[in-house]
Amino acid sequence: MSTPASGQADCPERLCHNGACRSADLSALLSSDVRWLWEQVARQADRRGDAAMDSRTITITAPDSPAQRAAVIGLLAPRPLPAGRTRRIDLQRLTQALQRRGAHLTPGAVAAHALGRPLADRAADKARRAARLATLQHLRSRLARALPPTAPLRPDDAGWDSLRRRGSLARLLQHPSPDRLLTAAFAVLRRLPASGRADRRLLAETATGNPHALDPGTELAALVLAEAATARAEAGDGVSARDAWGRLGVDLDTLTGGLLSLGIHPADWHIPAGQPAVLVPWVLDRAVWPAPRRSEDRWVFLTENPSVAAAARDGVPGEVRLLCTVGTPSRTELDAVARLAATGWRLAVRADFDGAGLALVRAVLATVPQAEVWRMTAADYTASLHPTPFESEPLNLEHLGDTPWDPALAAAIRESGRPAYEEALIEELLSDLLRGSPPVSTPVCVDPATARQV
Repeated sequence: MSTPASGQADCPERLCHNGACRSADLSALLSSDVRWLWEQVARQADRRGDAAMDSRTITITAPDSPAQRAAVIGLLAPRPLPAGRTRRIDLQRLTQALQRRGAHLTPGAVAAHALGRPLADRAADKARRAARLATLQHLRSRLARALPPTAPLRPDDAGWDSLRRRGSLARLLQHPSPDRLLTAAFAVLRRLPASGRADRRLLAETATGNPHALDPGTELAALVLAEAATARAEAGDGVSARDAWGRLGVDLDTLTGGLLSLGIHPADWHIPAGQPAVLVPWVLDRAVWPAPRRSEDRWVFLTENPSVAAAARDGVPGEVRLLCTVGTPSRTELDAVARLAATGWRLAVRADFDGAGLALVRAVLATVPQAEVWRMTAADYTASLHPTPFESEPLNLEHLGDTPWDPALAAAIRESGRPAYEEALIEELLSDLLRGSPPVSTPVCVDPATARQV
């Protein structure tokens, strides 16, 4: 006898379904002394997804108030229910009692008016969501089976639960057209390069007709990367978008970004002394580094912020060998730095004292375990703190990570809760660059296994 939880026709307040309140006298049923009954009916309605509640049974608990228990005489029982006792109620009989006041009334309809809200909407929404997900799951299975044999990735049905755990399905349902989004994602997967490399914008244009469809932050890019991580059983956490695309053979942009270089360039490059250059990813992928000459100091400095490179260019006479990541380094940049170290150069690395900066240093140490950390100790951090910073934002300590080269550093940052930046030590850094080597007291990370705690 249950009424479907859809539509609220003929109810002026859009509370009950299918006009159940039409021509009904609800005044006595909505008194404050009866509200306890309708609250219990509403809870069960929401749990069952039944907006009418006119069949089966429910168990109710009688209140302590004599007035409240007396108010339902005739609806539930011929005499008051004992206080605090539970009673199983036949909803069909309760419906018949209510329909003496309105031919179409149901317990759910009265409860909706008593509480001032429609019932069972949450359950109905959950059912609609489940049905929509089932439809999308079938679509995904069909799209996966239709991928060509040469496709480098082939998501399987088992990956559906992985997408759910990642939150990808929740985001998919929030899209205005989830089926189109899913279809577009598989159009991209279909065109991933089986060998060689593909440009992200050209891939997006070929797959979707929009070269910006895979731009950072788009739902399509997020879904493609989630499907790829699921197909490869990868965690995906902590991997930059550039690196995630790189694993798929897709280049975000090979002609922007990269490393800012000063005094150290690929072999056979002829750069005027003191002239900075940007080594874009396309160059870094192919770079062959010169080996140091015997007469040279073998140090190359790696830093995060271009302000250090600018200060070195203007404030350090003579030759300076400095690379700057200008933010978080990509896998391409890290690999290029590793090849540089492999030719015989010694690497000194530093960054800001914040989550991103510490992650940069850990990533470099994981790639080049023999690298030395340059002025990144607890003492250096303390010296970098400004006594009265202007609008300094607190650090997100959850993403700070460890500092295996100097455990006291992470402890000091957590205790302070404040970031500190490379620019605060600029005079000391320039002095090191002028000398051509980091301070002797700089800690050395000698345990590669520890260094890989990125």
